[in-house]
Amino acid sequence: MTKNIEPRHYDVIVAPVVTEKATLASEHNKVMFKVASKATKPQIKEAIEKLFDVKVKSVNTLVRKGKTKIFRGNLGSQSNTKRAIVTLEEGHRIDVTTGL
Repeated sequence: MTKNIEPRHYDVIVAPVVTEKATLASEHNKVMFKVASKATKPQIKEAIEKLFDVKVKSVNTLVRKGKTKIFRGNLGSQSNTKRAIVTLEEGHRIDVTTGL
């Protein structure tokens, strides 16, 4: 069986987030991903369902502001990143430590 995966799905999902908060959320059937800054909730839902072959219950997004830092007297800032917290239906799981 071949999956119907389009290249645009890989552009929506940038990377999984592996932090302490994300690990605690995984106990409640939630997974965190870095996503493209212009990605919408329906696009994120479709990409997750197609890439990982799971059923998504809901998607929550947030924009994490980049930090401002001073390095050797020069002021610089990190980029803002958009994250998605994806809640999966009961019985579905994504193990982000193994990859695709």
